[in-house]
Amino acid sequence: MKKRIIISLGGSIIIPKTGFDPVFLKSLKSLFVSEVKKGNQFILIVGGGATSRMYQDALRVVGKPTNTDLDWMGVETTKVNAMFVKLLFGDIAYKEILSDPRKKVNTSAPVIIASGWKPGNSTDYCAVNFAKTYGASDVINLSNIEYVYDKDPAKHKDAQKIEQISWKDFRTIVGNVWDPGANLPFDPIASKMAQKLGLRVSILRGTDLKEVKNAIAGKTFRGTVIY
Repeated sequence: MKKRIIISLGGSIIIPKTGFDPVFLKSLKSLFVSEVKKGNQFILIVGGGATSRMYQDALRVVGKPTNTDLDWMGVETTKVNAMFVKLLFGDIAYKEILSDPRKKVNTSAPVIIASGWKPGNSTDYCAVNFAKTYGASDVINLSNIEYVYDKDPAKHKDAQKIEQISWKDFRTIVGNVWDPGANLPFDPIASKMAQKLGLRVSILRGTDLKEVKNAIAGKTFRGTVIY
């Protein structure tokens, strides 16, 4: 094995609000297959994305869910998305979907698929824990944004993109509190742990496969690096 790469794969990349994109999914699979042929192993932690938030929003309207209830709904959604990704990769994927990132599996399978874990955080936190468990120093976060901004660009026209930022400064942007279904560049709880571990996290648009390939190769890419 050349190297092990931890990737937090946003659910919005797999199934955006507009629905599945078979052409893109085939290209995404081809990219990982080509990287596997180079000897790399991937741990893909699959998020819930818009699908998760759809269920959570519905629960807020029709019921009185607690934050724990909403988180469990999100976790279950990640399991469905993770199963889809596992079946997408077929026989090159590890036989089981992992959920507890503290447990290390010894396998030569080139692609390991993981889902959400437990309430109180997102799959970003799972990715950071997998990095700790497997001794990785980097996490790649593939989402539907190209850069981290100093404030929400959807609300502020003067928002400035950030190419590099320290964990200390990044955490002033995302805060320290987890909100189920929150659409943040990187989970605040995951950020706190990543800072403690000294991880390097790369955030980039997951649909831009040229840039994804650059990030996997350790080359310069369009996106944000948090260190």
